[in-house]
Amino acid sequence: MKRISIDPVTRIEGHLKIELSIEGGKIQSARSSGTLFRGLEATLSGRDPRDAGRITQRVCGVCPAAHAVASALALDDAFQIKKEIPKNGRLIRNLILGSNFIHSDLLHFYHLSSLDYLNPGDLAGLKSADPDLQDLETYLGTSDGAPFVPEYSGDYRLGGEVSVDIARDYLAALEIRKKAHQMVAIFGGKMPHNMGTVAGGVTKPPDIDSITKFRSRLEEIKEFVEQRYLPGVLEIADVYGDYFEIGQGVPDFLAYGGFYQDDFSKSHQKTEKGILGGALSLGSEEVEELQLEKITEKVTHSWYTEAGNGHPTKSKSQPDPDKEEAYSWVKAPRYYERPHEVGPAARMLINFRRGNELVRKELKVALNKTGLSVKQLPSVMGRHMARAVECLSIVKMMEEWINELRPGEPSLTQYELPKSGSGLGLTSAPRGALGHWLRVKDGRIENYQLVVPTTWNASPRDGKGTPGPIEEALIGTRVEEPDSPIEAARIVRSFDPCMACAVH
Repeated sequence: MKRISIDPVTRIEGHLKIELSIEGGKIQSARSSGTLFRGLEATLSGRDPRDAGRITQRVCGVCPAAHAVASALALDDAFQIKKEIPKNGRLIRNLILGSNFIHSDLLHFYHLSSLDYLNPGDLAGLKSADPDLQDLETYLGTSDGAPFVPEYSGDYRLGGEVSVDIARDYLAALEIRKKAHQMVAIFGGKMPHNMGTVAGGVTKPPDIDSITKFRSRLEEIKEFVEQRYLPGVLEIADVYGDYFEIGQGVPDFLAYGGFYQDDFSKSHQKTEKGILGGALSLGSEEVEELQLEKITEKVTHSWYTEAGNGHPTKSKSQPDPDKEEAYSWVKAPRYYERPHEVGPAARMLINFRRGNELVRKELKVALNKTGLSVKQLPSVMGRHMARAVECLSIVKMMEEWINELRPGEPSLTQYELPKSGSGLGLTSAPRGALGHWLRVKDGRIENYQLVVPTTWNASPRDGKGTPGPIEEALIGTRVEEPDSPIEAARIVRSFDPCMACAVH
């Protein structure tokens, strides 16, 4: 049996090691390891609760807006003001978060994943005709000017016009990502780590100038997503159709609600004109309401003491780097004791089943073009397609939200800081279900626990030996070149791991 280690996995956020055992051209076992400890939960202990929104955004510079929202929701809950958030505050939180979704989705497809399918060497013959493509091939090439050498040696199928289209969109997406950042900054002050999302709403009330600036950028982004991003994903999917059958992992899926507009309730199941939450098994047609008390984290194979076991309200993250049976700094979240995939594929499956009209409409168009079933979304190509469909859906939601803002009306509610309390903030982040659990005592944070999307997806085995979603998606995959398993890399990147989040 051949054993290989991909360490680190490149073109993801953070440090991830994947260890594979390969026999007979097939992956027999896999281990997903987070190789860095950060300890931000311990950093929060003893601090003013209002610091949480600033500190938790430092979990990640790619998806900080989701942490800002989850933290603000937890504080709203702990401060007993969750029903008092002005409509402007809720809408602007959604617009900030949606802008970050757009940026993250484009980053993932074009600048992290597309080189798994696009060989820039295919562009060499076009250098004289297109200076931008020449610059791109030079940038992706070697420092001494030698031709580009792909990270993996085989299975680059695109070529021709598709390669040119994706390469040009790779460059165009850089400018579109910048505009998405600018939209966060319009209402949040800056990006990354916006200052606008706080307990009680947002700091900046809407005005005509801000709305106009935001809307003009959103219109340009919508055109790119509709005409280039989603069609580009479908172009690659048409060539790599077999990857709708590769990378299928665990059969259970979980999503929290997101983009709330109504009174925030602890069920987090339903929200008007937003993302719906729930739990779903692939063989079922019915989405179950989430039972939040059934969420636990396991640390059997994680470098933490046993205090890290259990529900987030009762656990603490205490490092134990000498733990013999451990192989990851990522914990193992479980729902009803089972691993669940989170992320765009899970959300689109759940929202399709729950009858989210916008999602159903956009997803049906994409599925009809590919001739696929919704059950094929949890796969390498399915995850890419689900992310693009969700991006377009969120853009269209944002068009409605920007029109509902009311200049002159408040965006923030006043409150008194309580001496004690507990709070929960659950939201949808670009990579999946994000939860913050908070306990306040004597006006200070007593305990703060985060269970983040990539902690779910990149989790190690639990005490029963059950693999996490990425591990399970790798097991059983056939690889053409065991020394250079591009299939494994494509599977891992389809989840868009954010390891800085996972090892928070």
